[in-house]
Amino acid sequence: MGFSMNTVSNALPALTLETLQSRSIVVMLTIAVVIACVVLHYEALSGLTTGLKRVDLSPRPRILLLIFAILCFHVIEVWIFGVAYFFLISNDGHGALYASYPIGMLDCVYYSAVIFTTLGLGDIVPLGAVRFLTGTEALTGFVLLTWSASFTFVEMQRFWRT
Repeated sequence: MGFSMNTVSNALPALTLETLQSRSIVVMLTIAVVIACVVLHYEALSGLTTGLKRVDLSPRPRILLLIFAILCFHVIEVWIFGVAYFFLISNDGHGALYASYPIGMLDCVYYSAVIFTTLGLGDIVPLGAVRFLTGTEALTGFVLLTWSASFTFVEMQRFWRT
């Protein structure tokens, strides 16, 4: 049994100017946050590449320094997304994060960490346009985490050979 165009069009809510503006804000904020995180990540890894060469440490402490630095940058990236969630849910029309308790700033950062790592616990559920940020954060987090893993592997090969 197929769907007719009437069935599909009747199921979709009418787009108002307010809805389009809200969705545009979510999309633009999402793009800005992704750009900020990718540039931050690139600059951090670039700085670590040159900085680790200058540090006079044996290979083991050097790799530990690398890991802790990367963790710090991932935490900053999670916070950037968390602040974006808090901004969006604090302003009407951009969606909401639904939970069995009131959502505050730290809850937004927690939710961001769950999404960034693609853990997906499900105790906080996105509703409305904010879902676009959620899906994009999962993809961005996956890319940045795997980028960090690849970078760490290359650095370990380089420093453990010497």
